[in-house]
Amino acid sequence: MRTFRCLGFAALALPLAFTLDGSAQAETIKIGVMLPFSGANADLGHQVDKAFDLYIKLHAKDIAPHKVEIIKRDEGSPTGASAKAVGTELMVNDKVQILTGLMFSPSAIVLAPVVTQAKVPMVIANAGTAWITNLSPYIVRLSHSMWHPAYPMGPFAFKSGCKTSAVAYTDFPPGKDSVEAFQMGFEKAGGKVTLSVPLGSPVQVPDFTPYFQRIKDAHPDCMYVFVPGGAHASGMMKAYGELGMRKAGVKLIGTADIIPDNKLQDMGDAAIGTIVMGHYSADLVNAQNTAFLKAWFETYGKDADPPDSQSAAGWDSMHAIFDTIKKLNGDVSDGAKVIEAMKGWSGVGPRGSVSIDPETRDIVEDEHAFEVIRKPDGRLGVKVLATTKQVKDECKVLKIGRCGS
Repeated sequence: MRTFRCLGFAALALPLAFTLDGSAQAETIKIGVMLPFSGANADLGHQVDKAFDLYIKLHAKDIAPHKVEIIKRDEGSPTGASAKAVGTELMVNDKVQILTGLMFSPSAIVLAPVVTQAKVPMVIANAGTAWITNLSPYIVRLSHSMWHPAYPMGPFAFKSGCKTSAVAYTDFPPGKDSVEAFQMGFEKAGGKVTLSVPLGSPVQVPDFTPYFQRIKDAHPDCMYVFVPGGAHASGMMKAYGELGMRKAGVKLIGTADIIPDNKLQDMGDAAIGTIVMGHYSADLVNAQNTAFLKAWFETYGKDADPPDSQSAAGWDSMHAIFDTIKKLNGDVSDGAKVIEAMKGWSGVGPRGSVSIDPETRDIVEDEHAFEVIRKPDGRLGVKVLATTKQVKDECKVLKIGRCGS
């Protein structure tokens, strides 16, 4: 496994000490970052990592005199096979005081009992299986659960003309979660799911053609798809376009994972008309996103891939961590106190206003229905069709399955 260290913020960890007037001396907080830095999903990890680095670059002064040392490790396979070893090494050998990143749900799931035993806060910046936060009192999520976008997508799709829909999903916990949420919302609104097609493992990008041909032959009004972004999204859109599914009357819908900003321009005309639900797009109009995009391209170059929904969640994750460090005056030695300090946190970032639900330790955020369009400059982009304000994880609201435990 590779180790990365952010130079410029690193220093020897110091025990908490006090001056004669009782004020705390400067602390260096060790933060462990687990993201996929290799393999088919490496681009997902780099999108979050860039957001982490950018936030630290711009906001290091906000926690002065305290500093952070960032220790980065490759999360490994989306199956979570190496996550326990990687996370344990960060906590035991590197003695990180906060763990963040966690692209894949299986990684977060396998680490839940480990962080509980170690009493180390885990701040999830992506992993979306809804019930993960129920697995440990030391978990906070700043990204989303799959229910945040998928459940409201159901009634929106029905109102938009989808009376029947197939569902297709990468076959691992967040994929199953996503289609369950969509189906519940869709069928409550009056729609009917006519076909469910698992798309294989997230480890490798499959040939989507035979799966989609089966759906095309079934003639649903819509096809709801969940794939974990990145190369999976590119392969999915390629198959959808080559099979002529839109012309055949099968509208493509899903979560924003299927049209990541850093892949959208390469998707071509096949993507036009796709409707997704999500918390962020680079085309989202607000002052914070304008500033975020400016800083992103100034830092990474005008030709860099744009930030995406994972990047926005990564930015907010580090924002919450920094605010907590400041609130606790650098003393993060008690993991339970760190989590307690994060409950009810709120901030404004690239995706707008977000907060942490103090009861569930999960994100509360706006969800937007986006439609892919060809913009006047010839590039692909999105327009906002509708917005649902301050959405909570409906799985926990309704206490569905493991969300109710």
